[in-house]
Amino acid sequence: MNYQTLKDRLTGDAFKSNRTARAWDFTKTSALFLGMCLVALVLMFPYIFMVFKSLMSEAEILDPNPHFFPNWSDLQWNNFVTLFTDASSGYNYAVALGNTLLIILFNIIAIPLSATLIAYSFSKLRWKGRNVVFAIMMLTMTLPGVVTQIPLYVIYSKVGWLNTLMPFTIPNLFGGGAMYIFLIRQYMFGIPNELCDAAKIDGCGPFRIYWSIILPNCKSIIIYIIISVFNSYWGDYYGPLLYMPSTDAPYTFAYAIFKSTVEGMAATQWAAVRMAGGVFMTLFPTILFIVFQEQLTDGALTSGIKG
Repeated sequence: MNYQTLKDRLTGDAFKSNRTARAWDFTKTSALFLGMCLVALVLMFPYIFMVFKSLMSEAEILDPNPHFFPNWSDLQWNNFVTLFTDASSGYNYAVALGNTLLIILFNIIAIPLSATLIAYSFSKLRWKGRNVVFAIMMLTMTLPGVVTQIPLYVIYSKVGWLNTLMPFTIPNLFGGGAMYIFLIRQYMFGIPNELCDAAKIDGCGPFRIYWSIILPNCKSIIIYIIISVFNSYWGDYYGPLLYMPSTDAPYTFAYAIFKSTVEGMAATQWAAVRMAGGVFMTLFPTILFIVFQEQLTDGALTSGIKG
């Protein structure tokens, strides 16, 4: 066997091996992609089903022969209009939406400001007992929420906050929870202390340093906190269910959707409108996630690795 024959044989074998490897990689990638698409389809099916139902008429929904697809030539977009204009269902969804937005507006301002101020004290200021107080605060995260429900109910009852929006606003002036304070504190550890020292030399006090230096450098984590707060109160029905026992309480939008579904409302009434309410509930969180996806990822990651 001469040199040229050996070279051709080796080159051919190598080419065949490389082609086989590429074909195998393509097969694995295609199988993985198809599997992920199948899982995504299964997970999205309930949501797609709800969207289609929200565009059907009551007759289509109540037809003994179930329909998955609506009548494309007669989509019932008026279900979304009826949701906010007709209160004959027993719930004024427009008023409930206003109450929800009022709670959210208050909290997306109060929680980031108070939580960053507390976290600033734990991360950048030196005071006696700081670590002990922080440890005690962190211990509150180990308490299950069910443990505090009865004490909180008694407190709110004693101060006259039941059937009001107070339980969802005033307590959040103290940071909104240990988790938010912890995340922001971890993020602030990544801000160089030299910036604070330079500001002190220029004559800035602690609050001026917080407002002019620390707060602007916490943009990512603040956006993360704001969106988390929005999602928490936008879909919260359990809190109003506990603290709003009266029928004339200023209920929230999620609470109205929940109550209208479980209080024995006849299946022949408002089925499509309730589906429209469920679709509407998903719109704002989805839009926020799409718009602020990068900030959410950055805030979650950096708050976890800095310290």
